[in-house]
Amino acid sequence: MKPSTVKGTRDFSPLQMRRRGYIFDTISRVYRLHGYQPIETPAMETLSTLMGKYGEEGDKLLFKILNSGNFMDKTGADSESFWQENRQTEQMSRALLSKISEKGLRYDLTVPFARFVVQHQGELSFPFKRYQIQPVWRADRPQKGRYREFYQCDADVVGSDSLTNEAELVQMIGEVFEALRIRVQVKINNRKVLAGIAQTIGCPEKMTDITVAIDKWDKIGEDGVREELGARGIPAESIEKLFPVLHLQGDVAQKLQGLQAFLKDSPTGLKGVEELATVFGLIGKMGVKTDCELDLTLARGLNYYTGAIFEVKALDVEMGSICGGGRYDDLTGIFGLKGVSGVGISFGADRIYDVLNDLNLYPESLASGTQVLFVNFGEKEQEWAFEPAQALRRQGVSVEIYPSPAKLQKQFSYADNLKIPLVAIIGEQEHASGQIVIKDMATGQQRSVSPQELLQVAAPTE
Repeated sequence: MKPSTVKGTRDFSPLQMRRRGYIFDTISRVYRLHGYQPIETPAMETLSTLMGKYGEEGDKLLFKILNSGNFMDKTGADSESFWQENRQTEQMSRALLSKISEKGLRYDLTVPFARFVVQHQGELSFPFKRYQIQPVWRADRPQKGRYREFYQCDADVVGSDSLTNEAELVQMIGEVFEALRIRVQVKINNRKVLAGIAQTIGCPEKMTDITVAIDKWDKIGEDGVREELGARGIPAESIEKLFPVLHLQGDVAQKLQGLQAFLKDSPTGLKGVEELATVFGLIGKMGVKTDCELDLTLARGLNYYTGAIFEVKALDVEMGSICGGGRYDDLTGIFGLKGVSGVGISFGADRIYDVLNDLNLYPESLASGTQVLFVNFGEKEQEWAFEPAQALRRQGVSVEIYPSPAKLQKQFSYADNLKIPLVAIIGEQEHASGQIVIKDMATGQQRSVSPQELLQVAAPTE
């Protein structure tokens, strides 16, 4: 049987790993500059930690892990009484799942982070600012930009309800994408505004149904959203009241003014409008140059969001959201720690990778992991290369010595195949004169340099 990866997962070559490392390094550098500290959590969590935190759609996408050992002997699933007691398929599925699976692969990094905060609260100083770059898993249908295993790059601050945090996160988004040279638009909304809209159109109890439907706007369009709202039991008159506010036009100030009028009888909605005005005001004062839009169709269907919500789209390539996040006022409360507000963002590294590929924006320096190859004519020549190679490594230059004597053309081909920019040659003549011949593999030009000059030529420049 021909070997293959699981659908929705991928292998990564050395070049791909260098490119992914470039993305991770860029994001983590910005996080550290703003005072965020790294943590890691396990790949698997208990189902009691994960279930019920992502809404009905998210719970369906959780990968469950079978209990280890010979679990079927312990379930009673082979007994007649088990099947008699659980005749209905759904009931049987739930009963069996509770017996054979107690763990799941993490769906995101936010819920495990909330669990981490509660578990380690005595060791942390609040507000606590953390970043985390690890893979997550979702049992989704694979397609372009959507994978079953992918990395998230999260930053969250908990223990503070200051809206300065929201504005700083937008600032960080701008800094990351400016460094990656990707033009983006940051879409911003507020879940309190959406709650106020649900209340104003007479369906406060349908808040989740409304947000789940609206969140599919980009995928199914306005007509599709109308159909889904109707299918979810939203009355026709309420649907008609909803769409004018979603279509509010103008700049941020004009949209906020329209919202204020529409939500005049909803204290929750007006609080959301006030928070949006504050966040956009702070973004302006921070000098954020990234395009930021108030998008009233942005809902982000995850149940734990309670305030500001963010989503980022690339402007020059068709791709889903490449970054998102929001405020969650009491996510830790489900684990027993009440009143700890948090807000965070998550960069989708795999989608960012695809955007950089499509736009060909990777630095040329990532083409090769090795910067200098010393050729090998024999045992003596190999030994002569040891000292200058190590001197280069001490300066941060990646160096290889070809491992065995071979024809020069074969060694040049090796350098070409791996995109190694410089080849260094030390033969009898060079060793006697204290020189090293270097060949620029891009131009084919050769020249003799001293070991000190080679350091200057090969050393990376900032």
